[in-house]
Amino acid sequence: MRAVTLLLMSVALLGCNRLEQVGRAPDFTPVEEGNEYYAMNRTPMPVSLEQPSPTRTASLWSGTPKSLLGDRRAAQPGDIMTVVIEIDDSASFSNSSDRSRSGSESMGIPSLMGIPQRLNEALPDGASMDSAVATNSSSSYAGDGSVSRNEQLTLRVAATVIDALPNGVLRIQGSQEVRVNFEVRELVVAGFVRPEDISRQNEITYDKIAGARISYGGRGQITDVQQPRLGQQVADIILPF
Repeated sequence: MRAVTLLLMSVALLGCNRLEQVGRAPDFTPVEEGNEYYAMNRTPMPVSLEQPSPTRTASLWSGTPKSLLGDRRAAQPGDIMTVVIEIDDSASFSNSSDRSRSGSESMGIPSLMGIPQRLNEALPDGASMDSAVATNSSSSYAGDGSVSRNEQLTLRVAATVIDALPNGVLRIQGSQEVRVNFEVRELVVAGFVRPEDISRQNEITYDKIAGARISYGGRGQITDVQQPRLGQQVADIILPF
């Protein structure tokens, strides 16, 4: 009973939290709570090893990242890059199998020194030794299965370098939230990239991200309507039938 009471209290608390959003648009996730903010806040701005002399500060050919031909690609924690997500996958599988088998056996004793005739007299009416044993079997199997999948997603999101691993690989993470009326669409991307895979435009495609984690969903009134109520979710887990 104590476990049931605690469960009901937890469900009630969750319901109260949801009641606070009645008549209000869902709030954005604070950017100060993300890993991107901590990565940019703890890392100082990059300083060029080559300090330009006063006579070269206006030169277009200086080696600093801010120059006209400088390398602006993300390279250390706190830097920002653009992740290009263009997923257009489709797959189709079809399997078919067919199997059949049939068999027939019969055995009889029509004549054996008059013995079958003597036995037929002792057998019930309609019985005869002419077909003493007869078997017949037949089986068949047919199976057909198909799988069809089609996914298409085109997005661009800014990601922050969270950490630089000892082998030079960069760990990135990015998030984006767009609120339309009372629905917030959330896009989250994370993974590991090589610095050499980042283009001169400071962009990288999703297929060059190792361990990519891409999530696109939402929260708000539409999402709440599409999901079962909390009590129904708890009942689906607890009830054994």
